[in-house]
Amino acid sequence: MDKRYILDTDENKAFLKEQSDSLLQFGHLFPSPGGGSYYLGDDGTPWTDRPRELWITCRMAHVYSLGTMLGHKGSEELAGAALKGITGELQDDAHGGWYSGIGADRSILPGKACYAHAFVILAATSLKLAGISGADVLLDRALDTYDKYFWNEEEGLSADTWDTEFRECDPYRGLNANMHTVEAFLAVADTLTDDRSVIYRKRAGRIIDRVLIWAGDNDHRIPEHYTSDWKPDLDMNKDKPDDPFKPYGATPGHGIEWARLIVQWAVSTYGSGSEEGRRYITEAEKLYKRAVADAWDADGAPGIVYTTDWNGRPVVRDRMHWTLAEAINSSAVLYRVTGDDGYLNDCSLFLKYLDEYVIDHKNGSWFHQLDENNHLKGTVWPGKSDLYHALQAMLIPYAQAGSSIATSLSKQ
Repeated sequence: MDKRYILDTDENKAFLKEQSDSLLQFGHLFPSPGGGSYYLGDDGTPWTDRPRELWITCRMAHVYSLGTMLGHKGSEELAGAALKGITGELQDDAHGGWYSGIGADRSILPGKACYAHAFVILAATSLKLAGISGADVLLDRALDTYDKYFWNEEEGLSADTWDTEFRECDPYRGLNANMHTVEAFLAVADTLTDDRSVIYRKRAGRIIDRVLIWAGDNDHRIPEHYTSDWKPDLDMNKDKPDDPFKPYGATPGHGIEWARLIVQWAVSTYGSGSEEGRRYITEAEKLYKRAVADAWDADGAPGIVYTTDWNGRPVVRDRMHWTLAEAINSSAVLYRVTGDDGYLNDCSLFLKYLDEYVIDHKNGSWFHQLDENNHLKGTVWPGKSDLYHALQAMLIPYAQAGSSIATSLSKQ
């Protein structure tokens, strides 16, 4: 195996750093005049005819906050531009919270989504740790808004979507938004030094406990979609299986991503060597192993299939870039906390596949969607919308297993 793909070698460290620098350079043109993030095209040129969406803007605020801490030239200004968009054109001063996005014609995208509001929290924590002025005010507002409209203290879970005016909550409940809520809550717990740190870490654990129950009931394949009273809807979108946010069936990439977040929460809460910490790490391993067994090289070609049915058979065979990013992250983190060389070998395979198929060595960044033969495809994710998953995958393998990535970088 090429040493560039083997963790802890000098060659691997150099490879990941080179890719991090390349990714950060690729995204320099994202800010609109108002600060909202343009959707980036194949070569990093903004697609100005597409909406400037909240979740993408927040991800880019997070990315260039990390870039600021890494010393990447121009990152502080780019993070500040994204903050301007979040607190300016994307902020709803009339009804609270943030718009889902702003169309090219200045129209408002309808609805207020938990998924995007979780990314506001993540962005605010990273901006704060990077020392960007205005981050504290944004974080307080983001937490107040989230607590008021999305978090349900009785259920220990979050609602998914409101209308734009925050008058009516959609009955759909979903784990994708709750997964990124866990990510955001752990970032808050790492960033704040007051009583809220404990509160949000406990909330993350409550969500994780529910997810592990549902996963255990489905052979460690995690149901994604639920009714308003949190009953799994296993057949949702069976007629639209490649939906970018609500696909039918199990999403192995999410099983892999949950594994990493569970490890992060367990290590930060209990430590990796405690009995309770080990129990959660073991559960995370089950999720990871089930997802990889189902999805990696499932149809005779390398890569991770997008979705499977409830027996682990591939449904949508496309390979999404974010699933690979999470596989790199989780295999590295599980190797760090278990010392199991199987995870080290997995990480090497994923990095080799990344270099051979997913990195766009001509135009930069990563191809966001490949078909079952690893040919470029753009039906779900055309272009290269943002850098969040890709950049994190170049950083998390060397970060602290129990810390959010921004917190880990801030301590280096």
